[in-house]
Amino acid sequence: MIPGVDESMPRGMTPRRAALAIARRKARAVASRLPTEQAPTIILAADTVVALGDRILGKAKDAADAARILRLLSGTTHRVITGVCAIEMPSRRVQQFAVTTKVVMRTWKPAEVRAYVGSGEWIGKAGAYAIQESADRFVTSVRGSWTNVVGLPMERVAALLTSAGIACSRSLSDRNRSNDRGLEAPAAPASRRARR
Repeated sequence: MIPGVDESMPRGMTPRRAALAIARRKARAVASRLPTEQAPTIILAADTVVALGDRILGKAKDAADAARILRLLSGTTHRVITGVCAIEMPSRRVQQFAVTTKVVMRTWKPAEVRAYVGSGEWIGKAGAYAIQESADRFVTSVRGSWTNVVGLPMERVAALLTSAGIACSRSLSDRNRSNDRGLEAPAAPASRRARR
């Protein structure tokens, strides 16, 4: 994260538009700090939100807020939306997209909410959970990109970078390709470690 970038949710926007707006804000903040005579560079910024209907659930402010968010998500199918913005320098050409994944979560018992909040895994995570850590045990299925739920939809990011002439590994561009077509898949194992 670039210090000083306002990550507050824009008012009156859909979750998708809000995620894109914050991703653009982050990318532009970096672009504004680069010299005018910049060597060819791509700035890549993203923001992930969790949406329950049209309600945006961002990062929890504290443990009590994390517990509130987890109780809201308990037993639901919610959406994880990541907005991605890429700015090519020095041309300042902008590319952006948003990826939505549906996550089906089982009902949490009150003791599970307390234990999870006590673990601290919720800190800094949209929706107050980390599927790539131990919260995967509460997820019954992921419809769409699993990497999007972690925080960066690598399938689409790899395609964007490839189109800009940056080589990406095949495993990166092929990851979850079947899920991008909306097929249902079980939650990924907790051994996959990444940060949202």
